Amino acid sequence: MTTTDDPNTATAIGDRAPMTRRDPSQETRPHRTAPLTAAPALVRFLLRVDRIRALVWVLGIGALALYFSHAIQVIAGDDETLAELAGLYADPVGRMMVGPGFGMDSPTHERFFAAGYAFVLYIALALLSVFTVIRHTRADEQAGRAELLRANVVGRHATLAAALIVTMLLVLASTVLIAVSALSAGFAWEGSLLIAGTGAATGLFFAGAAAVAAQLSSSSRGASGLAGGLIGLAYVIRMAGDAPEVGGTALSWASPLGWAQQTAPYVDDLWWPVLLLAGGGLLLVGLGFSLSTRRDVGEGILPARLSRAEARPALGTPLGMAARTLVGTLRGWGIALLLAGLMFGSYSQTMLDAAGSLPPELADFFTGEDVMLGYLAYIALFMGVLVLAAAVGGLQQIRGEETRGRAEYGLSSPLSRTTWLGAHLTVVLAGVVLILAAVGAAMGLGAALSLEDDGGRYAGELIAAALQQAPAVVCVIGIVTALIGWLPRAAAPVGWASVAFCGFMGTFGGLLDPPDALLDLDPFHHLASHPVEPVAWEPIVWLTAIGAAGIVLGLLGWRRREVGRI
Repeated sequence: MTTTDDPNTATAIGDRAPMTRRDPSQETRPHRTAPLTAAPALVRFLLRVDRIRALVWVLGIGALALYFSHAIQVIAGDDETLAELAGLYADPVGRMMVGPGFGMDSPTHERFFAAGYAFVLYIALALLSVFTVIRHTRADEQAGRAELLRANVVGRHATLAAALIVTMLLVLASTVLIAVSALSAGFAWEGSLLIAGTGAATGLFFAGAAAVAAQLSSSSRGASGLAGGLIGLAYVIRMAGDAPEVGGTALSWASPLGWAQQTAPYVDDLWWPVLLLAGGGLLLVGLGFSLSTRRDVGEGILPARLSRAEARPALGTPLGMAARTLVGTLRGWGIALLLAGLMFGSYSQTMLDAAGSLPPELADFFTGEDVMLGYLAYIALFMGVLVLAAAVGGLQQIRGEETRGRAEYGLSSPLSRTTWLGAHLTVVLAGVVLILAAVGAAMGLGAALSLEDDGGRYAGELIAAALQQAPAVVCVIGIVTALIGWLPRAAAPVGWASVAFCGFMGTFGGLLDPPDALLDLDPFHHLASHPVEPVAWEPIVWLTAIGAAGIVLGLLGWRRREVGRI
């Protein structure tokens, strides 16, 4: 037996160690982190990360408000011209597109601004809210950044709270610019503040919707689809509610966008519908926080759909794998646009009945002497711009495959870079053509069902009118692909800016009379307004050639640069 020199601590080898009593005051208890711990630091961090994107959003919305509020005073400088233009938004088609047409029986510049352009600003604020919240919640979780942040001392609600705070800071900054723009045009202060307040409440409502969507879906794409689908559904419901009569119907109140426009700025100046938007937004925010405690980080409330037990043989090919990656996005866009085409086509009889009573400005807005055909040609153009949005979304998903590292896995097999990117582009191009054909057929079906006299004769012409938009879409696809190859960080911003520009020029270009140089930048502007005009092949060839050249240039850049470059 061996002992130590101190008899009080002497123990034999193998004997039990002496018992010691613990001091309760020195026990270490688990530390509980407050739910919002580190939220202010995350707000500063997110503002730093989004400094360029946020600046573009805020200044872009402010510039739109400034242009809208001042341009109408230049275009309609006298009361007679203004009264003629007011018919654009007092007509059923005008109400269907932009709102209930409050005050168009006695129009002023400020009422015309509220009736025709405030709605565009509300949509922009809704999109800003959705994109920002999803980007800093679900997208960060999907990329693994949220888990890295939460490894520090961060409260469980801090990430979502920071995303919502940053979103509302951007929304409020945008609405301040909207109010300043309206006031600088000499508009009444109460109506100007009401438009700004309504915009802020709209942003809050859809920020809450995005917060809920981020908890429901396990992917950023799914969450964006849910929140964006709510915007689209609200728009469609509002269209159906506002078209029948001035001021809207009961159906208008079923849409949060309808609540925004029922405030009637510069006419009734109602503030209480803003409370519906703000209250609904706060309820959705609370629901988002509640749902965030019921799931694991990286997972969604809604279960992911199970895959097949065995993979299809097509997944062993580059084209099959590309289709598997992109088909969900394209299918979702296709279904939504098919339903929209059917709805727009069903208004053909309404346009035919209203042709004789349309104001000259609205009749001129639709190309040609046949107002109904002009309406269908415009709808084909409008749907073409939406298909362009689907194509840009597909291209952004291709870029996402690279930034998330999945492209590198595919290229680790005996697969060339050109084949990988070419297969994905083939799927996007094929999807564009199929969606356009389906939209044209849906428009033809809607027209056939609504028209009393042989509406089926327009089916073939509407399919051709929709397919004619494909070269313009291909042109933008080529430009974005070239950027993916050489300047990948600029690809998504340029793509979505192209969608916004084409949509704006197609909708408001004829009314605002922009310079020809600006119109020429819109690829859709060069196409003939079929079925009013015969198909013009020269712009089709040129636009397709530009798109093909951009694709080739992008493939060359993709082969030369480093994969995964951010």
